[in-house]
Amino acid sequence: MILIDLFLAFFRIGLFAIGGAYSFLPLIEKEVVERYSWLTKEEFLDILGAVQIFPGAISIKYATYTGYKIAGIYGAMAANLGNLFAPAVIIILSSFYYLKYRKLPVVRGAFDAVQLAVFAMIIAVAIKLVNVNQLLHVKSLLIIASSFLVFIFSEIHPAFIIVGAGIIGALLSLCRLP
Repeated sequence: MILIDLFLAFFRIGLFAIGGAYSFLPLIEKEVVERYSWLTKEEFLDILGAVQIFPGAISIKYATYTGYKIAGIYGAMAANLGNLFAPAVIIILSSFYYLKYRKLPVVRGAFDAVQLAVFAMIIAVAIKLVNVNQLLHVKSLLIIASSFLVFIFSEIHPAFIIVGAGIIGALLSLCRLP
């Protein structure tokens, strides 16, 4: 039964996660933290930090971690199959229609609205991920500001920004900044 629950939970995530990467987070949190309690809120946030270090899609890493934690290798396989099944089938079925009708105003309007909704959810997740007390620390503000500026104004790959932030955070922890 647990394998079916893992498949269905990640099927729902895969079915409704439009916009990629961070749009999955509210859906993953709803399923694995709130609905099934497979992960605690703290563990969910810890895993988010860890999955950002490793290559690959966030939803696959969450599916793998959660599935493995709950039911071992078969759990990881069930969660990943559920995660991938809905988007794969939808893309295969909709490719023909999208290519044929993508220039229609109603289709363009729908895609524009979805893009805005995903943007709003990414902002909401960003706000939820940060402990407000962290924002009162100089080192946190330095990391946020420098990461943002480097990302916006340079061609540096985001992976290097993440690794650099980790290194800077480790070094700043030795300095006792407020």
